[in-house]
Amino acid sequence: QVQLVESGGGSVQAGGSLRLSCVASGNSYSRRCMGWFRQAPGKQRQGVASIDSNGRTKYDDSAKGRFTISKDNAQNTLYLQMNSLKPEDTAMYYCAADRRVCWWLSRDAFGFWGQGTQVTVSS
Repeated sequence: QVQLVESGGGSVQAGGSLRLSCVASGNSYSRRCMGWFRQAPGKQRQGVASIDSNGRTKYDDSAKGRFTISKDNAQNTLYLQMNSLKPEDTAMYYCAADRRVCWWLSRDAFGFWGQGTQVTVSS
């Protein structure tokens, strides 16, 4: 069992930055792959980025070049640094984890989820 708690969301002007955090607890074997997803109102949940046990990362095209996923293993914390934010980045952001190696940045590939943290980007 894995528990994930996100924080760091809020409201920001377009072009600004936010850093999301996700504190993980539970069996580390069950979170070999960790990622960030987002879901805007009326839209499907979308993968943003993932990172595996070796630090290898994967990004959705919408996030590539602007967002950076990282982790601090000692603190059991996952981060998502978001720069150059756009109004279309507005969404609920979810931290996710899975026992399997990272491969697909898709909802079905992750078995554990946090409660979400809201990010709102205004023009």
